[in-house]
Amino acid sequence: MNIRAFFAILLCKLLRGISRVLHRGGTAMPGRWALKLCPNLLEILARDVKTVAITGTNGKTTSARMIEQAFAQQGLSYFANRSGANLISGITTEFVMNSSLGGKCRKEYAVIECDEAAAVRVFGQLKPRVIVVTNLFRDQLDRYGEVTHTLENIRSGISGAPEAVLCLNADCSLTASLADDLPNRAVFFGINQGAVPSGEKSELSDASHCIRCKHEYSYDYITYGHLGGFRCPHCGYRRHDPEYAVTDVTAQTAEGSSIILSVHGKRYLAEVNLPALYNVYNAAGAVAAVSEMGLATESAVAAVGSFKCGFGRMEQFALGAGGTKMMLVKNPAGCNQVIEFLENIKEKFVLVVCLNDRGADGTDISWIWDANFEGLTKMAGALEKVIVSGDRAADMAVRIKYAGVKAEFIEIERDYETLVRWIEGQDRPVFLMPTYTAMLELRETVIRHCGGDEFWV
Repeated sequence: MNIRAFFAILLCKLLRGISRVLHRGGTAMPGRWALKLCPNLLEILARDVKTVAITGTNGKTTSARMIEQAFAQQGLSYFANRSGANLISGITTEFVMNSSLGGKCRKEYAVIECDEAAAVRVFGQLKPRVIVVTNLFRDQLDRYGEVTHTLENIRSGISGAPEAVLCLNADCSLTASLADDLPNRAVFFGINQGAVPSGEKSELSDASHCIRCKHEYSYDYITYGHLGGFRCPHCGYRRHDPEYAVTDVTAQTAEGSSIILSVHGKRYLAEVNLPALYNVYNAAGAVAAVSEMGLATESAVAAVGSFKCGFGRMEQFALGAGGTKMMLVKNPAGCNQVIEFLENIKEKFVLVVCLNDRGADGTDISWIWDANFEGLTKMAGALEKVIVSGDRAADMAVRIKYAGVKAEFIEIERDYETLVRWIEGQDRPVFLMPTYTAMLELRETVIRHCGGDEFWV
């Protein structure tokens, strides 16, 4: 290891220590400065680490937590960037903090969530053994551009790691196409037609036309968005039969799902610790990743029913007599899945929607007009009130009003401290639906009142 790398590691550790003393987190900034001193520092530190990387639009953090749990249950020595700092700076920080000053990593394995746009820089240095691509949806147009541009970022990143096994979502026509022109071995996970509960529907499609020949897809079934049994009647491009296939969803509740998962033909009963079909996908992808790392599939199946939820992802707080649950939203597809989850809540509840437009959220908030907030009108017997907050609270209030919710049921409360004190006095369940930076600020206020881990723990 060269002298520049040594001083980069030293600087990163010092900055991280100072940040933690000041309760600032220090998840990305120390790595940013370290990379200025040594641009290939991540490559140096990751050289002997067995890494699984997770990228894609939705489900990265939850999938990573499921994989972590499987690693923990098998007693592996590992670390993860669980704070959500998933750019190269945050990933580098985590590697530094788990390495000696001499650049030797103290852990054998790593579970790394990677931003889709950052994959171009990260994968070539990280050289992961397994790469999971969860799905691809339109997200933060101001930052990522169209979804095909995001796909090319990921493809370019994977080209720098040709030895990695790819775990691809068979039901996402965009994600599955990565297997076409990359040398990597690829396996697929997905939900088979017979496992799709009746009544599932598609509200939007970010990939309605064939990525190969541009003709419109036909679908045998749809789970949500553009995911499902796609096929192109013109060129023949179609869904792969997944090696990791959900063949039956035997139960869905507000707490989770019971599924039958076929792994290379062997059937497992799995309990998924979070509700909704998108978490069933996360579970299937996590089992694929753990198995392709050469570890016990049985442990991965057990892990999806016992892992600790990532911060803000269906995270439960003991706030108010009815309890409070936080559900991060950042794009139409994910937002629609949360709204669909709320449609199944039968008791009276309060919904809090917090919209910010900062860099980490995406400065273009036009996506809220593509999300199916009209679904809130189907909750007339249960939805007691909608409170809107955040930097763009007024815009969100207008959107919800146009969705058909009467003005007298909509309130604006911009102060999180006042909002949380109000929630404390409620006997109804409260569901928080914030964008990313709103989640960080609101969550900080929540844990001051009821306790909980800092976001980087």
